[in-house]
Amino acid sequence: MSNAFYNVPVAINEPVKSYAPGSQEKIALIEKYQEMYNQEPIDVPMYIGSKEVRTQAKKALTSPQDHKKVLGYFNLGEAKHVEDAINAALEARIKWSNMPWEQRAAIFLKAADLLAGPFRYKMNAATMLGQSKNVFQAEIDASCELIDFLRFNVQYMTQIYKEQPESSPGIWNRLEYRPLEGFVFAITPFNFTAIAANLCAAPAMMGNVVVWKPADSQIYSAQVIMELFKAAGLPDGVVNMITVDGPVAGDVIFKHKAFAGLHFTGSTGVFRHLWKEIGSNLEMYKSYPRIVGETGGKDFIIGHKSANPAELATAMSRGAFEYQGQKCSAASRAYIPSNLWPEVKAIYVQQVNSFKMGTPADTENFMNAVIDERSFDKIAGYIDYCKQQADAEIITGGTYDKSIGYFVSATTVVTTNPKFRTMCEEIFGPVLTIYVYDAEKFEETLSLIDETSEYALTGSIVSQDRYAIALATKKLENAAGNLYINDKPTGAVVGQQPFGGARGSGTNDKAGAKMNLLRWVSARTIKETFVPPTDYRYPFLG
Repeated sequence: MSNAFYNVPVAINEPVKSYAPGSQEKIALIEKYQEMYNQEPIDVPMYIGSKEVRTQAKKALTSPQDHKKVLGYFNLGEAKHVEDAINAALEARIKWSNMPWEQRAAIFLKAADLLAGPFRYKMNAATMLGQSKNVFQAEIDASCELIDFLRFNVQYMTQIYKEQPESSPGIWNRLEYRPLEGFVFAITPFNFTAIAANLCAAPAMMGNVVVWKPADSQIYSAQVIMELFKAAGLPDGVVNMITVDGPVAGDVIFKHKAFAGLHFTGSTGVFRHLWKEIGSNLEMYKSYPRIVGETGGKDFIIGHKSANPAELATAMSRGAFEYQGQKCSAASRAYIPSNLWPEVKAIYVQQVNSFKMGTPADTENFMNAVIDERSFDKIAGYIDYCKQQADAEIITGGTYDKSIGYFVSATTVVTTNPKFRTMCEEIFGPVLTIYVYDAEKFEETLSLIDETSEYALTGSIVSQDRYAIALATKKLENAAGNLYINDKPTGAVVGQQPFGGARGSGTNDKAGAKMNLLRWVSARTIKETFVPPTDYRYPFLG
């Protein structure tokens, strides 16, 4: 057997294609979009071990921007399918956990290259069709971020394995990083294709096996993720995709003795419920399960009186309304100093009113549809509420229409109440609430930001005054896991801004960083003594 220490290719962020008018990538992507739009509806199976499992219970996959368009169907599973997925994962674990790390690395590096090449437009088009992302939002998510997750995580994996303890004379100390003893349950959201794949791939890369439940509204691109993994050579059973109602899956998984970890992105309420359920079953498990979650946000922008008005307005318009505000990191509340408000308002309103909204197939559209009718109705309810309040004024948008697709206009609410409902509650849609504060009360407003929300995911400070930036950075140290200076509070890049927050926003285990991968291994220390003693007596006994 040959042995060597291997250096993996240095991870570099995948270049983002511009999709400029007339560019080859734009032509190719729109062609793929139209091809997939016009193809026969697909039938997405569950992937359990080596089997593609289909059932009699089919649920339609529709397009948010054209909800009468059926893209395909997925197969609704039952408790038995969850049990089968667990068994398949545990069977695969026998070989997968013993697979040499460089072989695991090669699979995911191949997946990255496949996505950068032949899978790119299919993955992007699936995300556009099923999740209503425009070409740029699909590119930075479904392709670039996922490629970065795969390549950088391989690099982080090698760094973890290389970290070894010191050894005294006559002793060799070693540290090994074992996969968890059991299986990991991944629950993934609709809004980021890359997150869905990474929540499976990160534990699997470290030698774990996974049972994966994607969001119903993301299954169209989830199918492409499974195709990508298979094309890269991921063995059957390492990642098992089930399409089962959440409570049905949870009732089986959280009562199984081999449950070893939860990798979750979703709502704060669901995450807290799952944590309680896991806690109530602790005596059943072989080990204490690892619980990693990224949940909600009520992300802020604060402008200082020294800010450039155009920079502040652009941070607001991009931060709040890219992907219809359906990002955990989207700007949802803004605090604007009174001295700048007239100029900021004029620029901002002009920008927002210039947005075009419609299908992702028309690349002039900045905004597309929200994900489904439930989300649409929730957002519309918030807008209706704001229209009825004396201490709130809608200055952009305020309209919605679901006759064809789930379209909500970019809505901006200005309130005189810093604790107004939409300043506090997560909406997860294209609604930004603004509070205009006394420009001389910057420090007091920082305290207000810190106290207003239960979340602590992202936020940004826009200022040309370095003292103000330093003050905000300190005062808001617990208010955001990702803080941006003179930028919008969205767009974290793998390898550059590890992503995650604390408080009600999650466990802050930073997807796209070494610390996340460490959660999916269990360390074992090995001490070897070369010349052991042959007598129990220590020198002090003489």
